[in-house]
Amino acid sequence: MKHGKKYIENVKLIDREKLYDPGEALEAAIKTGTAKFDETVELHIRLGVDSRHADQQVRGAVVLPNGTGKTVRVAVFAKGDDAKAAEEAGADVVGAEDLVERIQKEGYMDFDVAIATPNMMGLVGRLGKVLGPRGLMPSPKAGTVTAEVAKAVTEAKAGKIEYRLDKTNIIHCPIGKVSFGVEKLQENFDTLVDAVIKAKPAATKGQYIRSCVVASTMGPGIRINTAKLTTLS
Repeated sequence: MKHGKKYIENVKLIDREKLYDPGEALEAAIKTGTAKFDETVELHIRLGVDSRHADQQVRGAVVLPNGTGKTVRVAVFAKGDDAKAAEEAGADVVGAEDLVERIQKEGYMDFDVAIATPNMMGLVGRLGKVLGPRGLMPSPKAGTVTAEVAKAVTEAKAGKIEYRLDKTNIIHCPIGKVSFGVEKLQENFDTLVDAVIKAKPAATKGQYIRSCVVASTMGPGIRINTAKLTTLS
């Protein structure tokens, strides 16, 4: 894989053999986030679980105290008073059959989070093949299937993120922007890691957090000392 000059220069700022303390790693991620845009800082956690087993799934949602730095577009599937509450809370698009049809026939996908009231899931289920692969299918575990739509919309807008294992047993999540600075990124980092630690399945054996890497969008990965993470819970 070929890298640009800027990436190669940034790699020189990192000790690839070192396991950094979280604060040091975040500071290094900021130093290497030198693109012309405000790069996202991402956290990648490899867990000692097997996602093929139902009793070893790790999935949930957490509100980052400082948000993600991204404007979140929210779609809500609701009717009546619930629809009105969603609109008042700041949802970008609200609908029922009309919204489902718009997605099916027009390919409308201009949203980052989808929320639905429980009584709408029979209808929303028709969109499984469209929303599922994009990670947008409303889910009770993620708090996006709820009767409290106003609260869900507010949290999504405030920086609520979903964490879940991929097929290689790694969780990938944004924890903010380079412009946040170390302190705000550290608060978001601690909140997410603490949630992942608390979500440890009872069936897990051996080391739970196998590795942890932080990186800016265009920067190199910076390895974190996982022994420092167990003290967060």
